[in-house]
Amino acid sequence: MAEFFDVLSLPEAGRIITENWPRPAVKKVGLEEALGRTLAAEVIAGEDLPPFPRSTVDGYAVLASDVHGASETIPAFLSLVGEIAMGFPPGIEITSGQCAWIPTGGMLPAGADAVVMVEYTEGLDQETVLVTRPVAVGENVIRTGEDCRMGEQVLPAGHALRPQDIGVLAALGITEIPVFSRLRCGVISTGDEVVTVDATPAMGQVRDVNSYVLGAALKRRGVDTRYYGVVADDFIRLQEKIAAALAENDLVVMSGGSSVGDRDLSLEVLLSFPESRLLFHGLSIKPGKPTLAVRIGSQLVLGLPGHPVSALMVLEVLLEPVLPEGLRGTCTAVLTDNVASQAGRDDFVRVKVDYSSGVAKAIPVHGKAGLIRVMSEANGFIHIPHQKQGLSKGETVIVRLF
Repeated sequence: MAEFFDVLSLPEAGRIITENWPRPAVKKVGLEEALGRTLAAEVIAGEDLPPFPRSTVDGYAVLASDVHGASETIPAFLSLVGEIAMGFPPGIEITSGQCAWIPTGGMLPAGADAVVMVEYTEGLDQETVLVTRPVAVGENVIRTGEDCRMGEQVLPAGHALRPQDIGVLAALGITEIPVFSRLRCGVISTGDEVVTVDATPAMGQVRDVNSYVLGAALKRRGVDTRYYGVVADDFIRLQEKIAAALAENDLVVMSGGSSVGDRDLSLEVLLSFPESRLLFHGLSIKPGKPTLAVRIGSQLVLGLPGHPVSALMVLEVLLEPVLPEGLRGTCTAVLTDNVASQAGRDDFVRVKVDYSSGVAKAIPVHGKAGLIRVMSEANGFIHIPHQKQGLSKGETVIVRLF
């Protein structure tokens, strides 16, 4: 039986994946197409935001010094000199002893340096307003450029755009942005025992779970995914299917056939292609030790374990270094049980994050790698580094969310 090549640590594997990750093309898209896309260049503000000082409440624009010490028993008396209309410059200037009505979002008039909420005022007559609460300079006001300054970096290159990011771009008047084209990935399942999902498995056979699990994980990460079905453990057929996937994609993800058994052909087939180079075969992690990566020309092929739980876990771990920041979902939680680990390897433990008690709790989801249902019971996983021999109940852990 063949043996694993030198088993790599997870950080080393992450470095190799990053160095060999396909480099997508760059194109410009409009804001309506930008959600989830990855910025190919940083975004710099071309103007101050907001471009003028604005009120954050309905109330009266004032000089803070005029209402210092104001209270319900000793209110400040101010002369009302006008109203601020939305969408227009104020056209008035506030001097000491004066105020002007201002709606939420209205432009602060010259001379004013704060806004008193309407709840803390009372109209004595049409020309006089009583103020029953003091305000500090700048209170209830967004200053010019407080959101962002002209020339400031608003979003970094490599950031995955979220709805709130698109709102910032719209506020700055940016209608098109450069983003990376979506990577194209071919997904292949291998194994004599694997049949299509619409088939009735005979004894000893299993349905193709991996194509759909891995394809869904890739799609959720913004990768355009193509399915190439199930391939038996046959050298020629597997070689033809990989060639077809390489011809149409930037990246290929395979499951099954990455171990060291006599019938595990993936590595042999991959190294038969011109310009192929083995990057690694075997990782010091659990689950997922029999994982391989091969570079073929400018393209990357990942060979994952055949068990669906292991395959999904390894894919999530290997994608982590190359994911845009906005797609790296995590949370903190309190571990509900002791979790053992073997020193010298990185362990990844599936957990269910439960918020019902008001405190996020990470509940380990136990089960062998060949069990399917444990995948849907978990909504994340925790990492036990190779230098630790486990985690203790009550520890606060970082959960990487699926």
